[in-house]
Amino acid sequence: MVDWKSLPAFLAVARVGSLRGAAEQLVSTHATVRRQIEGLEAQLGVQLFRRGAGGLQLTAAGRRLLPQALEAEAALRKGFNAVQGLDREAAGRIHLSADPMTAHFLLAPILAEFLSLYPDIHIDLNLSFGIDSIEKLETDVSIRHVREVTGDAVGRKLFPLSLGVFAARSYIDRHLHDAGPRGEGLTWLGYGEVPELQALIAASPFPRAQVRHAIPDPEMHLHLARAGAGMTYLAAWVQSVFPELQRVPGTELDQSRSTWVLLHGDLRRVHRVRLFVDFLCESLLERRADFIG
Repeated sequence: MVDWKSLPAFLAVARVGSLRGAAEQLVSTHATVRRQIEGLEAQLGVQLFRRGAGGLQLTAAGRRLLPQALEAEAALRKGFNAVQGLDREAAGRIHLSADPMTAHFLLAPILAEFLSLYPDIHIDLNLSFGIDSIEKLETDVSIRHVREVTGDAVGRKLFPLSLGVFAARSYIDRHLHDAGPRGEGLTWLGYGEVPELQALIAASPFPRAQVRHAIPDPEMHLHLARAGAGMTYLAAWVQSVFPELQRVPGTELDQSRSTWVLLHGDLRRVHRVRLFVDFLCESLLERRADFIG
């Protein structure tokens, strides 16, 4: 295998015609440059330079090696330029928006790992079930669980987000066997006047179950369901985090929504944002099975 550390010495001598001049160019010593040239010649089994009136000149073998050495040097320089300063660029603030359920139970460990890798990047996190506007620059990156995406945003559609009817195993064991054919005797945890949820309940196997309470916070639904207070619609990943929850037998998963990671089109070339979006997508894709259910 060729000792790549010898190539700069070879190129420097070829350019200046002397060991001493090459050593000055490389900020090295005459002896080191000579040793590197001799080592390269020994590896290749040829003489690369001969001494002439004007100093060291390339032999036929040296002239043949020179174009390849210059090409290798150019490739290395291109590589160095591509990565130079990346750590400095991996700094600054990123505005992220996500719904509280995803953030609290899935996103926290992902963010912690990312921030440990890039300590000079700072996350401004807005938790809301509303959708911050990417177009109005209310956020840089957004995690959304929606049916479709509109507006001036680009991003990645990761996988379907499944919604299902979930309840505590203890609630199902106590109440499902004695329930009527359309859910009589069962309890829905209500969200209030939310037409979309009312339509889901009406289309479920339990349209006659009593809808009790008006609790607009999905995380409170999660905890009430865990405590055995009734049935509710939750994202399918809750079962992977809270094994005491179970999808109610006889119900189907709704997969009309998908999980997206979105950002403003102008931010695609911002290095810290690209780093974060790539890391976020890869980490969420590792949980794909939990989201799909």
